[in-house]
Amino acid sequence: MGGCCEPEGYDTMFGAAFSRRLARRYRRRGLDRTATRIVDVVAEHGVEGASVLEVGGGVGAIQLELLRRGAARTTNLELAEAYEADAAALAREAGVADRVSRRRVDLARSPEAVEPHDVVVLHRVVCCYPDHQALLTAAAARARRLLIFSHPPRNPFTRAAATGENLLFRVRGSPFRTYAHPPDAMMAAAGTSGLELAYHRRGLAWHIVGLASPTA
Repeated sequence: MGGCCEPEGYDTMFGAAFSRRLARRYRRRGLDRTATRIVDVVAEHGVEGASVLEVGGGVGAIQLELLRRGAARTTNLELAEAYEADAAALAREAGVADRVSRRRVDLARSPEAVEPHDVVVLHRVVCCYPDHQALLTAAAARARRLLIFSHPPRNPFTRAAATGENLLFRVRGSPFRTYAHPPDAMMAAAGTSGLELAYHRRGLAWHIVGLASPTA
């Protein structure tokens, strides 16, 4: 997830070792199933020549795949600094370093700092951010054609898991928290800029929601 002023435990939670694991996994096995489906949905809505904004893209794996599918350029917003070296290395290896921009900006707090893009992606991000309404409202306002995000299902199991994880974080003195936000509230926030539901997949671990501009 991306931001600059108050990282609220992101640098500790998503450190260099975590980044290296993500990069190593991507080199060996590519994207996981949920991320692959996100890329497929974006491609189905037209990615050729598109600008892509990813919030909290980590080492940038989804962006690399979208660039391979024809995206013109990508911008990544991040809170955790540790991803930068691995992300740069992967972009160089893919030969697309000149088409990738990476910034430390908290979109929810500073939406005016980010220009609109054709496509906005948030994968496994909303569940790590306390104010889902501000984040998704800002993301929707920056999506010209398509906003796509993933989130865990909200049920007794995921709510209990979040409570348990947050208790552990509190005991460890970490300010980082996880959240099982209400899906209806997330959908409402994502639709504030006139985007309409275009895709909804309910998986066991992750749901994927895509909203598109009716004029796209």
